[in-house]
Amino acid sequence: MRVIIVFLIVLFLSNPVLAANKSVKDIPAEAARIEKYLNGLESAQARFVQTTHDGTQLVGTFYLQRPGKLRFEYDPPIEDFVVADGFFIYFYDSQLEEQTNAPIGQTLADFLLRANIELSDDIGIEDIRRGGDFLQVELVQAADPEAGSLTLGFSENPMTLKKWRIVDAQGLITEIELFYLKTDIIHPRNLFGYIDPKRGQPHYNE
Repeated sequence: MRVIIVFLIVLFLSNPVLAANKSVKDIPAEAARIEKYLNGLESAQARFVQTTHDGTQLVGTFYLQRPGKLRFEYDPPIEDFVVADGFFIYFYDSQLEEQTNAPIGQTLADFLLRANIELSDDIGIEDIRRGGDFLQVELVQAADPEAGSLTLGFSENPMTLKKWRIVDAQGLITEIELFYLKTDIIHPRNLFGYIDPKRGQPHYNE
């Protein structure tokens, strides 16, 4: 069965404008703490569990190297993956044996991968709340807040990214929970390059 990769990556940004939602000025303490933590999160590795809207759960490993790089890999036998190399994000579909890609700046992944993370401007804060032992911040595209939302969940002592939830424009929910998060990781240099699994080298669709 084909696996549909649904992460924060797939919510596309267009025509960024200043947020009409809650801004950092409205909720300065929590927003400032979240910004400081995310800006200090330069490299990381964690196990993840992805739960889709129909209850399907998949497990894998998440890698991060800011600015600009990340990778999601599912555990075998799933061969799909997502990788950002600093310029583009590539989505590999193992069933079709091909990749599609998009500039990082056209995806919501740009929020986590940019050199300076700010909870304002092209990303609008819809809400900040505490619930389920987490500090949660709900984010939307300032240009199109009805297109969907991304909610990040943090434990607070110490501040740690633990999960995120995506609600798409149709109201479908996908959740990612992180486990065994490690930071300040030295990743292999080739981890964030797109390598075609069937060819063992970079290969791009025509």
